Amino acid sequence: MSNQLLKGKKGIIFGALDEQSIAWKVAERVVEEGATITLTNAPVAMRFGKINELAEKLNAQVIPADATSMDDLTKLFTTSTEVLGGKLDFVLHSIGMSINVRKGKHYTDLNYEWMLKTMDISAISFHRMMQVALKNDSIADWGSILGLTYIAAQRVFPDYNEMADAKALLESIGRSFGYHLGVQKKIRVNTISQSPTWTTAGSGVKGFQEFFDYAQNMSPLGNASALDCANYCVTLFSDLTRMVTMQNLFHDGGFSAMGINPVIFENKSE
Repeated sequence: MSNQLLKGKKGIIFGALDEQSIAWKVAERVVEEGATITLTNAPVAMRFGKINELAEKLNAQVIPADATSMDDLTKLFTTSTEVLGGKLDFVLHSIGMSINVRKGKHYTDLNYEWMLKTMDISAISFHRMMQVALKNDSIADWGSILGLTYIAAQRVFPDYNEMADAKALLESIGRSFGYHLGVQKKIRVNTISQSPTWTTAGSGVKGFQEFFDYAQNMSPLGNASALDCANYCVTLFSDLTRMVTMQNLFHDGGFSAMGINPVIFENKSE
């Protein structure tokens, strides 16, 4: 159901890989709500993803960009404002990658070159993106920027590995840059701490099924789906949340507020 909450708004969606991606669901929902968008992902991700299918469905232009390249990001924001016919009203950062996780490296035995790459792609790119947008005056006053994160940024989930550190950095960047964008342009910046979600990237984490099941049982409402997250993003891109900024917003069915849930023990005894 559409309420046209984003009618006339323009934005960029980073990170839509396939139908399982949260970014994919966000792209679909913002267009349903009246927005026009451009889509972007790293060229290497585009080769094995389905972003062009999404672009055709939503009548959106795809602009390839390496989020660690200032030149690529500058071209992305410049081209997007030209294609969409004006300054942007919202941006979604949904990017994360860890070579150490892919290679099965334990947290106590990381390859530091790979770790720096993880930080650059998964967190520093959030800073790069906002710096480019600010310098090029690409985002309209009262615009909204979102980054996706996970509770492992603040609690220990051993198998989440170095991605926990990357997400902690992402959340900090959201607060720090949120201050400057708020003061200078009335632009708001928030991060959404989402439930474990069955995405192509997320399911590659060791023990993800156990992650997912534990959170499902611990959360009073269960895990929030990718579509649930997309709906939340719509509200945060809309004018209904103009005064919400510099927040890490838990969207996890209540998981982050729980200490223990008797359901955990009931399921173990069955």
